[in-house]
Amino acid sequence: MASIKNLKKDINYTLGAIATICDEWQKLNATSDMSLSNAILDDAYNTYDDLLNRINQKRDITNVKNHFKEISQELESKAIALLERANSL
Repeated sequence: MASIKNLKKDINYTLGAIATICDEWQKLNATSDMSLSNAILDDAYNTYDDLLNRINQKRDITNVKNHFKEISQELESKAIALLERANSL
Protein backbone atom coordinates (compact mmCIF):
# COMPACT_ATOMS: atom_id res chain seq x y z
CA MET A 1 0.00 0.00 0.00
CA ALA A 2 1.49 3.29 -1.07
CA SER A 3 -0.49 5.69 1.09
CA ILE A 4 -3.65 6.29 3.04
CA LYS A 5 -4.67 8.83 0.42
CA ASN A 6 -4.51 6.19 -2.32
CA LEU A 7 -6.46 3.71 -0.19
CA LYS A 8 -9.22 6.29 0.29
CA LYS A 9 -9.26 6.89 -3.47
CA ASP A 10 -9.51 3.14 -4.10
CA ILE A 11 -12.46 2.87 -1.72
CA ASN A 12 -14.20 5.84 -3.31
CA TYR A 13 -13.61 4.67 -6.88
CA THR A 14 -14.49 1.01 -6.31
CA LEU A 15 -17.66 1.48 -4.30
CA GLY A 16 -18.66 4.44 -6.46
CA ALA A 17 -18.42 2.25 -9.55
CA ILE A 18 -20.66 -0.34 -7.93
CA ALA A 19 -23.19 2.35 -7.03
CA THR A 20 -23.08 3.60 -10.63
CA ILE A 21 -23.77 0.09 -11.94
CA CYS A 22 -26.85 -0.17 -9.71
CA ASP A 23 -28.06 3.30 -10.66
CA GLU A 24 -27.72 2.54 -14.36
CA TRP A 25 -29.57 -0.76 -13.90
CA GLN A 26 -32.40 1.09 -12.16
CA LYS A 27 -32.63 3.60 -15.00
CA LEU A 28 -32.73 0.87 -17.63
CA ASN A 29 -35.25 -1.27 -15.72
CA ALA A 30 -37.62 1.33 -14.35
CA THR A 31 -40.55 -1.07 -14.23
CA SER A 32 -38.67 -3.78 -12.31
CA ASP A 33 -38.58 -4.34 -8.57
CA MET A 34 -35.87 -2.10 -7.13
CA SER A 35 -35.51 -3.82 -3.76
CA LEU A 36 -32.48 -5.90 -4.77
CA SER A 37 -30.59 -3.01 -6.33
CA ASN A 38 -31.46 -0.75 -3.40
CA ALA A 39 -30.11 -3.38 -1.00
CA ILE A 40 -26.84 -3.49 -2.96
CA LEU A 41 -26.63 0.31 -2.87
CA ASP A 42 -27.27 0.33 0.89
CA ASP A 43 -24.56 -2.28 1.43
CA ALA A 44 -22.11 -0.32 -0.74
CA TYR A 45 -22.78 2.89 1.21
CA ASN A 46 -22.48 1.10 4.56
CA THR A 47 -19.22 -0.51 3.47
CA TYR A 48 -17.92 2.88 2.38
CA ASP A 49 -18.76 4.44 5.74
CA ASP A 50 -17.33 1.51 7.68
CA LEU A 51 -14.02 1.43 5.81
CA LEU A 52 -13.48 5.19 6.03
CA ASN A 53 -14.27 5.15 9.75
CA ARG A 54 -11.68 2.40 10.20
CA ILE A 55 -9.10 4.41 8.22
CA ASN A 56 -9.72 7.50 10.34
CA GLN A 57 -9.53 5.53 13.59
CA LYS A 58 -6.86 7.00 15.86
CA ARG A 59 -6.89 4.63 18.82
CA ASP A 60 -6.25 0.98 19.50
CA ILE A 61 -4.00 0.39 16.49
CA THR A 62 -0.95 -1.61 17.45
CA ASN A 63 0.40 -2.39 13.98
CA VAL A 64 -0.48 0.34 11.51
CA LYS A 65 0.76 -1.50 8.42
CA ASN A 66 -1.36 -4.57 9.16
CA HIS A 67 -4.36 -2.38 10.00
CA PHE A 68 -4.39 -0.77 6.56
CA LYS A 69 -3.59 -4.04 4.83
CA GLU A 70 -6.67 -5.60 6.45
CA ILE A 71 -8.79 -2.67 5.30
CA SER A 72 -7.51 -3.09 1.75
CA GLN A 73 -8.25 -6.83 1.80
CA GLU A 74 -11.72 -6.21 3.21
CA LEU A 75 -12.41 -3.68 0.45
CA GLU A 76 -11.44 -6.27 -2.15
CA SER A 77 -13.56 -9.05 -0.69
CA LYS A 78 -16.65 -6.88 -0.14
CA ALA A 79 -16.35 -5.30 -3.58
CA ILE A 80 -16.22 -8.73 -5.22
CA ALA A 81 -19.30 -9.82 -3.28
CA LEU A 82 -21.20 -6.65 -4.21
CA LEU A 83 -20.23 -6.99 -7.88
CA GLU A 84 -21.44 -10.58 -7.95
CA ARG A 85 -24.77 -9.43 -6.53
CA ALA A 86 -24.95 -6.56 -9.03
CA ASN A 87 -24.19 -8.90 -11.93
CA SER A 88 -27.01 -11.19 -10.87
CA LEU A 89 -29.55 -8.39 -11.33
